[in-house]
Order: sequence, then C-alpha cells, then structure tokens
Amino acid sequence: MAVNAGNILDATLAEWRKFTENRKSSDNIQSFSIRPIIMESWERCRQARVNAHSDSIHHQLDNASLQVVLKQNQGLITIAKPFMDNLYQIVSGSGFVVALTDIRGYIMEILGDSDTLLNPITVSFFQGANWSEEEAGTNAIGTTLVTRNPIQVSGSEHYCRKHHCLTCSAAPILDDKGNLLGILDVSGKSTAAHLHTLGMVVAAAEAIMAQLSIRKKNYELRVINNRLTNIFNTMSDGVIMVDNNGVISEINPVVKKILGLGLNKFEAEPGVQVANILGAKHTLIKKMLIFKESFADVEIMLETSSGLSHYLASGEPVTDERGVVTGGVIMLRPIKQIQNLVNRFSGHYGTLQFSDIIGESKAILEAIRIASLAATSISSVLLQGESGTGKEIFAQAIHNRSNRSGGPFIAVNCGAIPRELIGSELFGYEEGAFTGAKRGGKPGKFELAWGGTLFLDEIGDMPLEQQVALLRVLQERKVNRIGSDKVIPVDVRVICATNKNLLKEVEKGTFRKDLYYRLNVISITIPPLRERLEDIVPLFNYFLEKIDKNYRNFLVSREVIDRIVRYDWPGNVRELQNVVERIVSLTEDRSVTLRNLPKEIADYQLATDKEKDTNLKPQKDKAFYGREGRRFVLEEYERQEILELLSNHRGNVSLTARTMGISRNTLYRKMKQYSIYS
Repeated sequence: MAVNAGNILDATLAEWRKFTENRKSSDNIQSFSIRPIIMESWERCRQARVNAHSDSIHHQLDNASLQVVLKQNQGLITIAKPFMDNLYQIVSGSGFVVALTDIRGYIMEILGDSDTLLNPITVSFFQGANWSEEEAGTNAIGTTLVTRNPIQVSGSEHYCRKHHCLTCSAAPILDDKGNLLGILDVSGKSTAAHLHTLGMVVAAAEAIMAQLSIRKKNYELRVINNRLTNIFNTMSDGVIMVDNNGVISEINPVVKKILGLGLNKFEAEPGVQVANILGAKHTLIKKMLIFKESFADVEIMLETSSGLSHYLASGEPVTDERGVVTGGVIMLRPIKQIQNLVNRFSGHYGTLQFSDIIGESKAILEAIRIASLAATSISSVLLQGESGTGKEIFAQAIHNRSNRSGGPFIAVNCGAIPRELIGSELFGYEEGAFTGAKRGGKPGKFELAWGGTLFLDEIGDMPLEQQVALLRVLQERKVNRIGSDKVIPVDVRVICATNKNLLKEVEKGTFRKDLYYRLNVISITIPPLRERLEDIVPLFNYFLEKIDKNYRNFLVSREVIDRIVRYDWPGNVRELQNVVERIVSLTEDRSVTLRNLPKEIADYQLATDKEKDTNLKPQKDKAFYGREGRRFVLEEYERQEILELLSNHRGNVSLTARTMGISRNTLYRKMKQYSIYS
C-alpha cells in the first residue's frame, strides 16, 4: 500500500525548508517534528557543508578505481547477485532500482529497467556513483553507512533537494564479527513508497549474510579437511580408519607401503575386515567399537611385504554427537622407531671416533688400522685387551664409521649382570614370564639395538647356558622373548670384548667353541699402556687439558714425568685418567710435583726382575719396552721441552735454563747431548 503523501510530506518539506533556509545555530533541534534519525543526519550534513540545493551529479570513481573496488569485493558481489535478482523480479517495471555498494557508499552492482536507469529520478544510480552522506546528503545508503541500521528515507527527508523525488530503503550487510561489508538498497519514485519495501531489503540482506556465513564455514571446513588430508597422507605413522563394524574405510600411504598394497587395493576390494591385518589383536578392535575402549602401544606382528615386522598399535573410537560409536582410528608405528627414539634420549648412541684414540705408538696405530677396516665390513668383531685399555672406545669408533652410525649403540657388560637375568636382559621377556616380570613385558637389548650395534663387553663372563641362545641369535638373526613363542627378526651388528684369553676358556670348557669362532671373525688386540710408552706423556697431557676446567696451564715437574713413564700402569689408560683427575683436584697451584701423585706411583721403582718378566715385557721388544726404552722416552720428552722453551724465549739460553730450574752450563751440556743448536 502506497503512503499518502498529503499532509505528511508537506509537513516534512516545511521542516526541511526551516532547517536548510532559516535555521540558526542557536535553534533547538527538538523544535523540529522530524524523526530523530533523520534530524541527526541533517545535522551531520550541515556540519559537513553539504549543499542541500545543488543539482550536480555525484562524485564517481574512474574506471581503474572502479575495477579495483569490484575486484576487492568480488566475493560479496557473487553471493549478493542472486538475491538482488530476486528483489528486482519483485520491483521490475515499477521504476525501482536495486543497488549494492561498498563500505564507502560507491555503487558496485545495480539492477533496473533500461528506462529507469535513464530516468531523471534515478539517473544518479550508476556503477561508481557515491551515495555517502558527505556526497549525497541524507539518504538510505549514506545514513545506513553511519548508523549500521536499516532505514527508509522518503521524499523531503532527503537532505538534498534533488533527491526529494526518491524513496530509498537500505540495510547493512555485516560479517559474523559485525564488520560492515556493504549496503543493499532499493530506490524509486517517492510516490511509490511502500512500508514493506524496507522489510524486503532487510530480508534479502540477512539472506546474503547467511550465505556469506555458510560460504565461510564451507571454506574453513575445506581448509581443515585439506590439512587433515595432508596430515593423513604425510604422517610417518600408519593410519587405518574403520567403520563401526570393523571394516576398513581408508588407509594412508604408510599402511599401503607396510602391507605392500597397490594404491587402489582397498577401493577395489570394499568390505575388508581390519582383523585380517591385525590378526589376534582384533579383540581390541571389538572392545574399541563396542565398549568405546581405546588402547595404546600394543605390540603386534604384521606380515608385511618385507616379511614379519614388529609394530606398536594404538586405537581410538570415533563417536557422533550422541556418543554412539561410528568407527575408529588405528595407528601403526614401527617399534624400531620408538626404540631408536628411546635409545637416543637414554644415551644409547656412540659419540666416540677414532680421532678420540690418543697415541702414536706402532701398537696402537696397528689396532686402529685394523679397526678402521673392520668398520666398513658387516662381520663380527672381537676386541681383546686388558681392563682399562679402551675397548669401548674402539667399539664406538667402529660403530660411528660404519653404515650403522645412524642407529643405536647399546653396550652390555655381561660380567655385571646376574647370570639368572642376562637372558632376559639380552632377549627380553613377555608379561608373566617369571616372578617380577614387568607388566606388558620388556624388549631385550637385541631388539633395542635394531639397525645399530650391540656391544657385549666381558663376553668371556657370559654363563654357558646363555651362550647357546646367543649363538642361535647370531646364526638366525631372530630372537624369542622369554615366555613367548613369537619370533622377532633383529638387524644388529655384534661387537664383543674380553680381557680373557677366550681360546684358553674354550680349552677349559667355560666358553663354547662354536660361539668363539662365530665371534672371532675379526680379532683386534688393544695393547696395554706399558707396551706403548711413547703414548703415556701425550695421554697424560690430553687428560690434563680435558679435565682441567679452570685452564690453569699446569707446570709438570721432571720427576712427575719420570714416574709416570716408569710406572707399569696395571689399570692402563683408565688408571692414567684417574690419576690425572686426582692431580687436577688436589693441586693447589699450577705446579704438579711428586706430592700430587698417588704414593704407589711416586715411590715406584722399576725392579730388574720385573723388567725380565716376559709376560709383561716381551724380549723382542726389550730395546723399546725395557730400561733403555724408558730412558729413550724421558730423553725425547726432555729434548722437546728444551726446544719448546728456547722457541718461547726466542733462543735466550739464560731464560730457558731459569725456567727449567737448571744452570746455563747444564743446559748447554744437554743441548750438545741432544744436538740442539741455538
């Protein structure tokens, strides 16, 4: 029903004239009988110096600027266009136009009859025209931009006289956070104003906002779905998705690789039960799907494309909004990945290299040469040597130069484990295998060392009954946990070490002959420290520098060097390291004297009969390892000391002698003895 223009329009026009022509700044706004929202807009227009009597066309965007606006608002235009079409169908032929503006009031899209767009009444409605209050005065579009509320402005409610012929109904288009996106407007002749027009515009604007919200939600869902799909396809764990009947609905590429399946295996064979893959563990799946019981890190054996493999399985039920189980997700993780992670954080890795073996003696260099060659092979290695000679350093160095350097390095001292526990330590056990067995069982060191090296120290102390099991594992490359009939493949290189003569142990019947020959493929003998005298001083200096955290630059007396070279070092390198640690801890200043040495070393005298002991000093090496050999080492050390001091003092003999604590004549005599010329 059209509004009767009659007295209402005449009254409004009279108020407009009063406001625009006669009103002074001191006039009371409340004296006007105009809607407050219109009156407030008129006041804004007056403050903005809008010319109420101007007949000029609105400011419009140039084509380049218009294209920028259209591009920036393409999403809104695309969604709003169908709703604008629906509105236009209602007002078609009535002289009305349907317009969509941006947040500044510029028209982006407009629909109307061809004659309407050229009609003097609606001629200001075109793409790029600006309908803000600052440009067009009070109008539905401009006032909605300010108030963010729907409004209908008719006839002389418009601030500019040229728009008194119009009736405009506009509503804001907001996003889900209340931010303004644009304005939807329907405008036409003021004589055709209808109370329901604004309601149609508001309904259309709300429909546009609902569609924007739906599209945003759909976009967010697509983003989330793409992320989940990428995670599903790229995660390192295998993932199996099943429905509420335990039927596989989807698997990721990792599972396909594990099982050796083609990319379309399950699509070609729908209805495959997950029990066909998990075997006996399918009871866990039933509990998950029926009772909503999740499970975590359950060990399973899978028949894969590369044979029987060991995995950890975890499962989680999937429920709907009512809590009803609709399916489940099962994760498969190779147990060796978990073991490698545990080994890394528990210190089960090798850090030492061949460069960490200090020494230049022929004996140690030969041991290093053989060990370096052994590192490139896959054969078992037997390290033989007295306690403290550094067998584990050699084992780690071999591991770190091998193609297994990225795997774990696990050391087991066979002599330190009670004989009744060594089997479970090496091979693992199942839950309930014996009294005190951990719940869930425990993997053995062979399993934990998968892909790396297992170092069995003091192998000569292994109980005879466990030697049989060890031999079987080395031959078959498989282990059986105690209390289990399952066979677990292992990929481990074994390096053994002993301070015993294993061949003599074989003769005594305490070590299996077949195991001895299985281990003794590459044998490396690490010499004791007493057989590598020229390495004692370098080792002493190395440990002194390494252990001294305060960088005191110790001055070591000749007597100390004499004693450490003369001493037999029954504890070998380990004993020497301990002695240096004692020196660092107990030396009050920088000077290391005999009082800083343990009494047994400070008072040590090399007995003649001990030198003749062929077990300690082979006769063929007497020239090097006997009294003459020791004297040679001392003289060489003294010669190097004199050369270094002369260099530091730029050839000054007096300063050098004073530093050494000897007279100039004594120094000259020693220089002549060592063929040193200043």
